[in-house]
Amino acid sequence: MQPRNMSMSGVVDLAAVKAAGEAKAKAEQTRAAAARQGGPAAVPPSALVIDVDEAGFERDVLQRSAEVPVVLDFWAEWCEPCKQLSPLLDRLAVEYNGRFLLAKIDVDANQMLMQQFGIQGIPAVFAVVAGQALPLFQGAVPEAQIRETLDQLIQIGEERFGLTGIVVDANGEGPDGGTAEAAQPVGPYDALLEAAMSALDAGDLAGAVQAYKNVLADDPAHPEAKLGLAQAELLTRVQDLDPAAVRKAAADGPADVTAQIAAADLDLVGGHVQDAFGRLVETVRRTVGEDRDAARLRLLELFEVIGADDPRVTAARQALARVLF
Repeated sequence: MQPRNMSMSGVVDLAAVKAAGEAKAKAEQTRAAAARQGGPAAVPPSALVIDVDEAGFERDVLQRSAEVPVVLDFWAEWCEPCKQLSPLLDRLAVEYNGRFLLAKIDVDANQMLMQQFGIQGIPAVFAVVAGQALPLFQGAVPEAQIRETLDQLIQIGEERFGLTGIVVDANGEGPDGGTAEAAQPVGPYDALLEAAMSALDAGDLAGAVQAYKNVLADDPAHPEAKLGLAQAELLTRVQDLDPAAVRKAAADGPADVTAQIAAADLDLVGGHVQDAFGRLVETVRRTVGEDRDAARLRLLELFEVIGADDPRVTAARQALARVLF
């Protein structure tokens, strides 16, 4: 059995994990600060509506979809319905002020993307959220229906993936500059965070989880508490597992999603990050429906433990996107 007094010290670099989560946390802090000042600043239209081609798809869509839902507008110059829908989407992108990013794709110049998404006619509108492609609608649909679809998309992005959207501060600067860069978590929480780390080292996982949750109850954007909670919850999941039994079940049952997820957790705790990611990507490829969703969501949770800027996470996101398309 796995010993109870587990610690991930030396397995996952907490300092690196904290740094990797700060970019996302800065956006959340900026939004909170903007709300206290009467609302967020207007995002420049150039940051809300972009043209995307095959060469830039990974950078402009897949990577950005880890921060904000990306809506794809497949269009062509000769398409009459596109001339009605595209301006409407442009206007809504500005109105929603960073809650989604609109990426416009000319199908005549990007035939490969059109084929990958299985598009039979245009206009066609898809979304990519955390690397996952979702069909939204086809044709020039009523504005009320588009708004409802966008609201649902944004809600999914926020509730299931923690996407904060595009945020600028009062000076019009994004989360990498100006006031946003200087934003600090509300606090101080040094005592609570120290208590959480001490609880982790002592094997008191319930105490660590509660300490991190206490911080997050007051400051939901606190990066160290969010990532510490992800770590503590991972350790909680594996504390009573029998590693040999789990690995045998995973080896004997490649289609056993529960076994593959448990083995991936053990891989990560043991420092085998790429093995954990590869196992879950392969599980997503093999499965459908609820099983696929369970494997994908666990993979996204493990991304949070390692950090969005880690190259292993970037590579795994790309692999996930390939099997989902």
